[in-house]
Amino acid sequence: MTQTTVEAPSKDRAQIPARTLRKDRYWLTPLATFIFFLAWVVYATVRSMMGSSFWVAKYHYLTPFYSPCVSKACPPEAADFGRFVPDHLPFFIPYALISLPFLLGFRLTCYYYRKSYYRAFWLSPQACAVPDKAPVRKTPGGYTGERRFPLILQNAHRYFWVVAGLISIVNTWDAIRAFHGADGGFGIGLGTIILWANVILLWGYTLSCHSCRHVMGGRLKSFSKAPIRYWFWTQISKINTRHGQFALITLVSLAVTDAYVALVAHGAFSDLRIFN
Repeated sequence: MTQTTVEAPSKDRAQIPARTLRKDRYWLTPLATFIFFLAWVVYATVRSMMGSSFWVAKYHYLTPFYSPCVSKACPPEAADFGRFVPDHLPFFIPYALISLPFLLGFRLTCYYYRKSYYRAFWLSPQACAVPDKAPVRKTPGGYTGERRFPLILQNAHRYFWVVAGLISIVNTWDAIRAFHGADGGFGIGLGTIILWANVILLWGYTLSCHSCRHVMGGRLKSFSKAPIRYWFWTQISKINTRHGQFALITLVSLAVTDAYVALVAHGAFSDLRIFN
């Protein structure tokens, strides 16, 4: 009896000549993300560096792009946390220089932002089932995940989250101060509502973070022995599913809040007062 030898199937992947078999317009989402992020970065950069139209003294409106305002160029009424930074600084250094770098780091290292700008700016990958175009893949040694510089800095997200939480407290204080009437007493205007809507959304983004969820429930061997932490973990887990939505909508709320304060401060129109 003759024994037939059967060769094992090749372990190589199938060679498909087409770049991808996807027929849908998969490139629309990363393209829209690219345009949206680029427009926001340009707007936020210009506004942060302008050094004007950021404070409405009559109603105590301070844009979040300048909070906390620590430059000596800031009006004393807008600098609740002191003015200890010289006012003669280069154009590219913002008045809120102690907060903006940490907020930028918090968002750049966020899981949802990573997915978005990896796909939109690096094409890494552009979409599911589409080959990766990232230059890092072609470097000697190949892709090493986030274990080498500079991507290893993504692991600092949890530390940026702590600072972002502190800055959210500062933003909350700014919103409280916005209950200021024209005569110096209590008052509510459209700017007050916009500032509060923005800070609530910012808290939603900060508290729904994966790092916050881990702080509440991570490293516990038994939830029954930590009922308070377990309750917080369950509540944060509910909003954690919306973290990506908060990540995007807060970009809109920040821009709207800043634009409104800037226009009122510039005198383009008066604040709509609800209670003065």
